[in-house]
Amino acid sequence: MTKFVENVNAYLSQMKIKQTYVSKKSGMDSKKLSRILTGKQDATGNDMTMIAETLGKNVEFFWMESVEFPDISTLMPERIAFYAGSPTSKQKHMADLLLSFMENVDEVLSAKSRFEQSL
Repeated sequence: MTKFVENVNAYLSQMKIKQTYVSKKSGMDSKKLSRILTGKQDATGNDMTMIAETLGKNVEFFWMESVEFPDISTLMPERIAFYAGSPTSKQKHMADLLLSFMENVDEVLSAKSRFEQSL
């Protein structure tokens, strides 16, 4: 197993990132990604670039002899990312509405509270 694969596996484990996420976000076949990450198949330069860029790093980062990964406990826990495919325009509109609601939920709840108190 190459240093690249060892470091990618360590990064995925440390950051609690699933192979499924990497596969879907990069467009790489999940079986191929699994073979690469288990050392059963050698990664090409393009494969390494796809994996590294999907993880927000460059290829050289995963080739370093000593890689320091961020402590996941120091990251902001309220940030969640997931891949849901390419949304339709209707789905995008609904997601934008939900995001707007979530950004303003404190105002909505306080307005409700003020309304109920005025009754």
